[in-house]
Amino acid sequence: MIYSDKQYAISEGELTKLRKALAATQSHNANTAAENSWLREAQADAIKSQIATLEAELSHYELLKSGEITFAKAHSLENLPSVLVQARIAAGMSQTDLAKMLGMKPQQIQRYEASDYSGASLDRLVDVCEALNVHTTGLFESEHESKGAVFSWSGVDELVWKQFPAREMAKRGWFDVPRRGDVYQLARDYFMRTAGPQFASAYHRKKMHGSSVPNEYALLAWQARILERARYIVEAYDPPEFVADDRWIADLVALTRRRDGPKRAQALLLSKGVILVTEKHLSGTFLDGAAMLDRDGRPVIGLTLRFDRLDNFWFVLLHELGHVFLHLVDGLRYDFFDEEETSGDDKVEREADVFALDSLISEAKWDECLSRFALSEEAVQIDAKNLDIDTSIIAGRIRKERGDYTILTSLIGQGQVASQFEDDGDELV
Repeated sequence: MIYSDKQYAISEGELTKLRKALAATQSHNANTAAENSWLREAQADAIKSQIATLEAELSHYELLKSGEITFAKAHSLENLPSVLVQARIAAGMSQTDLAKMLGMKPQQIQRYEASDYSGASLDRLVDVCEALNVHTTGLFESEHESKGAVFSWSGVDELVWKQFPAREMAKRGWFDVPRRGDVYQLARDYFMRTAGPQFASAYHRKKMHGSSVPNEYALLAWQARILERARYIVEAYDPPEFVADDRWIADLVALTRRRDGPKRAQALLLSKGVILVTEKHLSGTFLDGAAMLDRDGRPVIGLTLRFDRLDNFWFVLLHELGHVFLHLVDGLRYDFFDEEETSGDDKVEREADVFALDSLISEAKWDECLSRFALSEEAVQIDAKNLDIDTSIIAGRIRKERGDYTILTSLIGQGQVASQFEDDGDELV
């Protein structure tokens, strides 16, 4: 990596020498004997590789200095040394400039950068980060099989608005962009208006359960959209206050037998004080569903319908309801985000899974289902009729338990969910 204008000039000189060496090698190749040509070609390839690397480093330095790179300023700790160097260059600062700002000698900054800040104390790293407006992302990942992560910010001032998927948000019509409008400022205004600063605080830590760590800013943007849509529903229908009494869950499960069950489920949930919103996931979020409390403490469930299947819809919906009944009303300061096709030994997620599975089919009744072993469509249909639930619930559970998603595909309700939420927006049946 190039750290300064002086190194840039030296690198330019090296590039000139390499290009001359390549030209000489290629000229010699044209006149050399055939039996030795492979050696010259190998030498030429090696020089070409060095030239490509050097050209890339020179180009990166030029783009950083010119401001043509939109520089992301929220990063993990392991990337921090490289990020600090790039942030300094992007800010138009030399090593001397940064040293003056910190009251240090330029040679110390040179040593820090040459050693990837290995000799810098934590206090010094904090000072450098503040000087360069660099933030680290508060991400906590488990090394066990829970496959989860927690995002945490101390406050909205830690957010880096240029990390938001602002153009995608505008493209989806979440906000209008004037001809000369700053799309990132508009994204900030949108988040502050629809979610509010408290949703980037310790009171709303983001607990992500999934096999892939998501883009935390896409997560925040999607959450803001869910909260905005939920507010429209509340204003239009004035739902009752939520009461943690799950005796009506049986009525919800009975809707699995209805062709329009998913849409009717939205209305039933509303009548119990739970707001259900569907919104396509943003790139980098890997989401199936989420559970959170809005600014008034009302439970809100967001579904992406990433997999347009009945089995996925009902399981994810009941999983998120599990979070509502078991965790949100108990005061856990988390917003829960879930990827359905994830397993692991996460106590909170395991509790939500058990809630969903037992609500749809109790463990005792599941043990009596012959379709678990017969694996035929006829057996699934018989069990579904006996349990008074849709075949997709049984077929989906068998597929997941066996880890075989090639079986019973005609029974999982492919393509039967998203269309119920497409045309009427937030209008309920």
